[in-house]
Amino acid sequence: MSLRDDQLATLKAAGKDFDYYNIANLDGIDHLPYSLKVLVENLVRNIDGANITDEHVKTLLDWDPNAEPSHEIQFTPSRVIMQDFTGVPCIVDLATMRDAVKDLGGDPEVINPQVQSDMVIDHSVQIDKYGIADAVQQNMDIEYQRNGERYQFLRWGQQAFKNFRVVPPGTGIIHQVNIEYLAKVVMSKAEANGNTLAYLDSCVGTDSHTTTENGLGVLGWGVGGIEAEAAMLGQPISMLVPRVVGFKLTGSIPEGVTATDVVLTITDMLRKHGVVGKFVEFYGEGIASVPLANRATIGNMGPEFGSTCGIFPIDNVTLDYLRLTGRSEEQVALVEAYAKANKLWGDASDPDYVEPQYSEYEELDLGTVVPSIAGPKRPQDRILLSEAKEMFEKTAPAYETEKTVKDPVAVSTDFRGDFDIENGDVAIASITSCTNTSNPSVMIAAGLIARNAHAKGLKPKPWVKTSLAPGSQVVADYLKAAGLQDDLDALGYQLVGFGCATCIGNSGPLLPEISEAINANDLTVTAVLSGNRNFEGRISPDVKMNYLASPPLVIAYALAGTMDFDFETQPLGTDADGNDVYLKDIWPTNSEVAAVVDGIVSREMFLKDYASVFDGDHRWKGLDVPEGELFAWNDKSTYVRKQTFFDGMKATPDPVADIHGARVLALLGDSVTTDHISPAGAFKASGPAGKYLTERGVEPKNFNSYGSRRGNHEIMVRGTFGNIRLRNQLLASVGEEVTPGGFTYDFLAKKPTTIFEASRDYIDNKVPLVVLAGKEYGTGSSRDWAAKGTVMLGVKAVITESFERIHRSNLIGMGVLPLQFPAGESYESLGLNGTETYDIAGVEKLNEGVTPKTVHVTATHEDGSKTEFDAVVRIDTPGEADYYRNGGILQYVLRNLMK
Repeated sequence: MSLRDDQLATLKAAGKDFDYYNIANLDGIDHLPYSLKVLVENLVRNIDGANITDEHVKTLLDWDPNAEPSHEIQFTPSRVIMQDFTGVPCIVDLATMRDAVKDLGGDPEVINPQVQSDMVIDHSVQIDKYGIADAVQQNMDIEYQRNGERYQFLRWGQQAFKNFRVVPPGTGIIHQVNIEYLAKVVMSKAEANGNTLAYLDSCVGTDSHTTTENGLGVLGWGVGGIEAEAAMLGQPISMLVPRVVGFKLTGSIPEGVTATDVVLTITDMLRKHGVVGKFVEFYGEGIASVPLANRATIGNMGPEFGSTCGIFPIDNVTLDYLRLTGRSEEQVALVEAYAKANKLWGDASDPDYVEPQYSEYEELDLGTVVPSIAGPKRPQDRILLSEAKEMFEKTAPAYETEKTVKDPVAVSTDFRGDFDIENGDVAIASITSCTNTSNPSVMIAAGLIARNAHAKGLKPKPWVKTSLAPGSQVVADYLKAAGLQDDLDALGYQLVGFGCATCIGNSGPLLPEISEAINANDLTVTAVLSGNRNFEGRISPDVKMNYLASPPLVIAYALAGTMDFDFETQPLGTDADGNDVYLKDIWPTNSEVAAVVDGIVSREMFLKDYASVFDGDHRWKGLDVPEGELFAWNDKSTYVRKQTFFDGMKATPDPVADIHGARVLALLGDSVTTDHISPAGAFKASGPAGKYLTERGVEPKNFNSYGSRRGNHEIMVRGTFGNIRLRNQLLASVGEEVTPGGFTYDFLAKKPTTIFEASRDYIDNKVPLVVLAGKEYGTGSSRDWAAKGTVMLGVKAVITESFERIHRSNLIGMGVLPLQFPAGESYESLGLNGTETYDIAGVEKLNEGVTPKTVHVTATHEDGSKTEFDAVVRIDTPGEADYYRNGGILQYVLRNLMK
């Protein structure tokens, strides 16, 4: 008998009986933070005797708050959520797996997600049209023209796969749809014995801001595509038991302060504290006064303050939100009963409440928060609004060059008339993104400031691109019901779409005349957005400085027209009587905002808008979609291609083999990130990806981005290791100039060339490849193509001084062997420069069911001399060994499902 059997119990909720795994009586559970209790339940429920054992549970129950992370556990998410950029490759792989099963004589329909998997199409809408009544419809039409191939494929997947649902374009932002509809907090499913099992909702997503759901008490975070695919197919994700930072909230938000100001303050505090790789958990009596929308806004910023999650426990605030957003009373009753039975209820005023122990502590009195913005290039760089003008004047000179024109530049446009623009002017002021548009208090505040400004005759400056991209249709409903959309329209804040838009970089083009004036005169213009990302170059290629602000402040900056502005002392304009109007004259009070929110935002709105959430509009329904269990691949498609991972795959894997005669593809330094490896952003016609498209008749203006073409492996492999900041030192080793970007030396052709073209030469001649690197290889966001592209280039092993944990796991998941130099050694200390050939012996021990601690590496120099060392094998768990023996995680799962 395992703990899994011992802890199975019965729970009554809403007049029904549920099976559940009771963790409340386990020794050590009381002192654990909420987030670790979630992990305990997850482990107990998924004990299998191999990857997850009773011992793993005991280790977690014995958690020492002061210990550094060292214990690895397997986390099995209950759900997976994806957006369309990062999710498309996952569905391409599933569709290809079906073809592979058919080729092996099996039933293709065995390939389905094993857990509930949802995709929300929200990353493709671009703000091409704005400031006009039908902007949202025109932008949607353009979106479908640009992305028709991808959408046809996803629509097929919606019909073909079980446990897979698609929320069509124009519905909302992934994280807002998640908290308003998809998340259950406590899930239930029918069991083989006829009973119903209740268990905790947990969810990983292919978008870093999946942490928005932490506000609901749902544990989850953003992962790379390979982990997402593994989770979809029922496989656990390896993780270290983290340190947990307890963050105590006290007091209440003062007059004139918004939830956005709070999250920018918390982000500033936690970045200074240092929470990378840690869990952050909010606790204390003060959280009872933090509305759920504010909790979600805080959780959303987890990637910005650097933690894995930023979670709140389940309490009455959670239940009230579930009711408001249309969840059934039965579901609300189940969440309450389950949380109380399993010591997951977070009401600090409850007599039975036990305050958790934490590794580290932070505290914020909400009453001390003041209006803030962040920028000009990082979300953690908070600026007090009262000091914004001074800080802008101090920062702006760094963005100017000798070509920057200091005087105003005249611009003449048909759309917005004639005006002058100058340095510091706000070119974009956008209410956008998942951070704030899920929060009625800041959205209503924006509507009220628009009403007050409109009443006083104020207008945004003509050079400002204004846009409103809410996170769900419910936002549009309550702005309209409150009569505020008319006032927003009057200020140029017409609806432009329901999606990420400006925050993801889909701000769309500025007016051509404005863009030309900016670039011809090297002007430093600015953007203000209610988002969470403001990195350089992300928002618009024409805009150098980007600031994050609350939705009402976005409108305030549109009215001011410049960042070089002091709202305390400078008027925004004059009213009909010629009186100066200041920001304080149009800023709504907290009670005014609360009155509208309480009086307008209703359960009925959520029930109406989510009643047919998966159906889509006439565009979605009108797509020409292939039918059947297998996808009808189009060989001419440049967006969606059948993957090659399963070509020639057999029902039983071949034995793994030692590596002989390998050449070095790349010789890299320390801290090579997945951003260096994984293709992202735009690409040029002169590179391998550009040539591929040009040869197929695609003009450079229609290249789109790597992100939009992630479903085409031919594009992605051509961009792997192609980042302009990558420096391959192998070129220096052979006396060539180190050209930044995706270049290497081809030892067969004896010439420098691109990494992609060299890899084709080696593959054609059956020469295996290795990559040599320094410390912290693969840090950064865990991106699937950093590992997928590596294996598609023919790389069999990566030898480094140390790995980032997730990328190491991803390499194994794609069948690439991660090895480390002996402790204290490096390729430099061993006298290696990448010109050698490599033999790696001892890998074959894996065929005996044994994972060797080391393998023997022999590097043969050009003069015939040899350097030998024992490399540490970084296959760390039995599950990872299974993946490697099968050639990768997808092959392992496919073979198991066929059995």
